Amino acid sequence: MNKSIFKSVSLASAAALMASALIIMPEESFEASVRGLDIWLEIVFPSLLPFLIISEMLIAFGVVKFLGVFFEPFMRPLFRVPGAGGFVWAMGLASGNPSGAKLTVRLRQDGQLTRVEAERLVSFTSSSNPLFIFGAVSVGFFLNPELGILLALSHYASNIGVGLIMRFYGRKEEKKQFGEQGENKSFSIVKALKVMHRTRLNDKRPFGKILGDAVNSSVQTLLMIGGFIIIFSVINKVLFHLHITAFAASLFSSVFGFLNLPQSLSIPFITGLFEMTLGSQLTSQVENVTLMQQAIITSSLLAFSGFSIQAQVASILAETDIRFQPFFFARLIQTILSGVITWLLFNPVYMGLRDQRQNSNVEETFAAGQGTAGDVLSFFTDNGPVITLLTLTAYCAYLLYTHKQAYQK
Repeated sequence: MNKSIFKSVSLASAAALMASALIIMPEESFEASVRGLDIWLEIVFPSLLPFLIISEMLIAFGVVKFLGVFFEPFMRPLFRVPGAGGFVWAMGLASGNPSGAKLTVRLRQDGQLTRVEAERLVSFTSSSNPLFIFGAVSVGFFLNPELGILLALSHYASNIGVGLIMRFYGRKEEKKQFGEQGENKSFSIVKALKVMHRTRLNDKRPFGKILGDAVNSSVQTLLMIGGFIIIFSVINKVLFHLHITAFAASLFSSVFGFLNLPQSLSIPFITGLFEMTLGSQLTSQVENVTLMQQAIITSSLLAFSGFSIQAQVASILAETDIRFQPFFFARLIQTILSGVITWLLFNPVYMGLRDQRQNSNVEETFAAGQGTAGDVLSFFTDNGPVITLLTLTAYCAYLLYTHKQAYQK
């Protein structure tokens, strides 16, 4: 009872403190809110929406179950998850957070995953997409496309490492429920096609209904994500002006000293624990530190994902019985793994690439890569708001139509 009362008082006090801070600092709060809205409006919504819609349709048409049969011999021995997890992994890598959690929940709701399998899967399918790593971080913040290769290698290698570690999670619980299974299903194209065909037939919805439901579900998820981005942008700003960020950074000073990292990186690190985009940007602006030290901090922040994304994942997972604690534990593991991998690969990968830039062909390749990443990022920045507003307009029209149809019935 005392623990419950303490939790209630703590939550109420935190909410009251935030409300007071918003009243005392309206201008700073508004600026932070606008910044969060810009990120969602220009980048997050238009870049994630197509992936979410297509993913929902692939699930409805049975393509995911087809891929599940195909990937079963690979995913089951390595990560102890069904083959359908390969689809979630690929889509999560391509579209970024929190797509992995959204698709994991979808498969859990369809009965394609047990709870333990879903908790394993969501732990290593949470990642930043290549556009963010190469376009926003390496080119946009550091003006250094070679750094993007190092960050991407560290990020996705640590994802795999987390998956290999989390395969041992929940084994006792699985034994109690199912016993030792140990089968290794082989791939059969005929079986995969039959499974896909049966799944499509079992879904009685017409194509228009499937498409409408996909858009509806995707937009609702993105609206929720937008709210989290805005509120955590405001929280980050408020904590900074209340000097809570500086206080937390001082607590990490001894840890940074032990790791031979300068204390000037502690504030960007604490900021990035809440919102990794801002933390990465602040890290790139710190002077009198080495690029290796900046890369280690940035890589760790990308792996941790920030409390903003973790809150989004927690909200998505709450739709099912999937527990959040294993996901958070996996983020801590990946934070350490990613930082260590970045430290190990900095000289052989990054410095090796820098040395090779003396070759004109390599320089042209990197220049082209930088131009491509910059062009894609510029496209979303310029056209993202238009895409978002048009989609929201279509979504509102769809809601009005469905409500009208329901009323007529």
